[in-house]
Amino acid sequence: MATAAQTKTDANVGPMLRFQNSMPKLPVPALQATMQKYLKSVRPLLNDEDYKQTEQWTKEFESGIGGKLQERLLARANDPSVVNWLEDWWLDQAYMGYRDPTPVYVSYFFYYKNDKLRKLPAQRAAAITTAALEFKQQVVSQTLEPESAKGEPMCMDSYKYMFNNCRIPKKPSDYEAIFDPTKHNHVIAVRKNKFYVIETYHNGQQLSTNELQQQFERVIAQAGDQKGPAIGALTAENRDAWTEARDLLLAANPNNKDLLNKIETSDFVVCLDDQGPGFRDEAVRQCWHGDGRNRFFDKPLQFLVFENGKAGFLGEHSCMDGTATCRLNEYVCEGLRNETINHGAEQIRHELPAPTELKFALNDAVHQAIQSAETNFDALINKNDMTVLAFQGYGKGLIKKFKASPDGYTQMVIQLAYYKMFGASRPTYESAQTRKYQRGRTETARSVTEESVAFVKAMENPALGNEAKIAAFRTALKAQGAYMSDCVKGHGVDRHLFGLKNCLQPGEESAFFKDPAYSYSSHWFISSSQLSSENFDGYGWGPVAADGFGCAYMIKKDALQFNIAALKDLVVEGKSFPNGVHQFKQALEDAANDLRDLLETETAAEAKL
Repeated sequence: MATAAQTKTDANVGPMLRFQNSMPKLPVPALQATMQKYLKSVRPLLNDEDYKQTEQWTKEFESGIGGKLQERLLARANDPSVVNWLEDWWLDQAYMGYRDPTPVYVSYFFYYKNDKLRKLPAQRAAAITTAALEFKQQVVSQTLEPESAKGEPMCMDSYKYMFNNCRIPKKPSDYEAIFDPTKHNHVIAVRKNKFYVIETYHNGQQLSTNELQQQFERVIAQAGDQKGPAIGALTAENRDAWTEARDLLLAANPNNKDLLNKIETSDFVVCLDDQGPGFRDEAVRQCWHGDGRNRFFDKPLQFLVFENGKAGFLGEHSCMDGTATCRLNEYVCEGLRNETINHGAEQIRHELPAPTELKFALNDAVHQAIQSAETNFDALINKNDMTVLAFQGYGKGLIKKFKASPDGYTQMVIQLAYYKMFGASRPTYESAQTRKYQRGRTETARSVTEESVAFVKAMENPALGNEAKIAAFRTALKAQGAYMSDCVKGHGVDRHLFGLKNCLQPGEESAFFKDPAYSYSSHWFISSSQLSSENFDGYGWGPVAADGFGCAYMIKKDALQFNIAALKDLVVEGKSFPNGVHQFKQALEDAANDLRDLLETETAAEAKL
């Protein structure tokens, strides 16, 4: 694979997209290789009898209809008009056609560390807005330097979905509306459920941070103490229900379309919440979903500023993954912390027009839809639980001294914690990025392997010596790293099987896809992913299965942080875990301590040599 220095560049576009047209296409793995990898991935999950049946169906698939499906998939991938064979299917089936609400099920958040210089909400909102607009200018002008991983350039196409975009509800599948970022220069502030337009330019000049602060102060003053009808709650609904409610909203008054369009075309939304979360667990809950009313969940970017000056970010996941928005949020936080953001003139222009409220005209049908949305949201949120383990024992620095991959190491901590809690290893998803390919997004790294199961059993076996446990750990780490490497190269199991299944034609079927092992092996009891930042104090999302955990983690220099989400009344294979997130939190802490204690015996022995 060519490095960034070797990749052909395009002089007709800005630096951000200079590698775009010369990037390789997402490959279609060899069928036999995927089938072998699949069997290896399900082996630790099945007993001997079930595995034998799965092995038979897999071989029949490979020698039968699988070959025909592979030919169709290759034809699609090799079609010159198709940039990425996975893209449209994945967008529709994983996101746009998915009908459950975006909060909890789709959205993800970052919770920022405190800004010691900016403790007033309007002050912090203004600074964040200035920094985000500075980033927007780099995206629009295509001067943002493209990302790279191990010297290879990464696809920057998804940045077009960042600013001035909105997910629009529609049956049977939503769509993304993209608006010209050069023609729309306004942000939306939400306060007390009321929406306000803040134009970011006046007389051809962008508002300074001080001017933006004045505008946010005006919004807070204008909104007063009375809350407005929670139109934003409609965006928290089931997507079909929101589609119908949107039609009701548009039909209630012809002006509502223009008002809604003002939100949808905005650069981004700034939510000025009237709550001030006092501690970390409370703050991540507010970032994750808030009260469901002072939001517009269809916007890709929502910056959250609380009454006490704490802040965060909420992302809509459909068209853009967390690596891109993590970079945006890192830019915002890092720039403000290091004072590299251009805040503009100190003096405030007196002729600035006040922010304008978007006053929707509502009828009884819309009011009923809002009331229903609020009830449904509250019921959904009350079923879910979330907590954070901010483990200060060690971080990346010590893990590297153990000669281990920080990501692989942390995955083993998660596997060990799960085994401690449940006495079993179950299917685990780790997100792997495939952005080295044109319009690449993610692949599933299957974290549970025969080697990881042997490791967790070794760790919990008191009769086994440290050397044997360390050997099992190293072997498990190697297996995790090899699978992750395959995924990054587009050679994982899950997206290939997804593509083959989509190539089935009406009337065709296969025992392979009906095998209980096929669905079980992709039933994610743990949904995990890493995005690390020293500027964040939280990052996470909800569980993807009713009997599973959402486990987002950050690997900091001297700390590990796990954001754990699950149903409050967690039931796993018939057993109830009413305080599941807190039990798992304790298990993670114990696992992290146990693994450190084990590996320190190795470093201590080496030091004596």
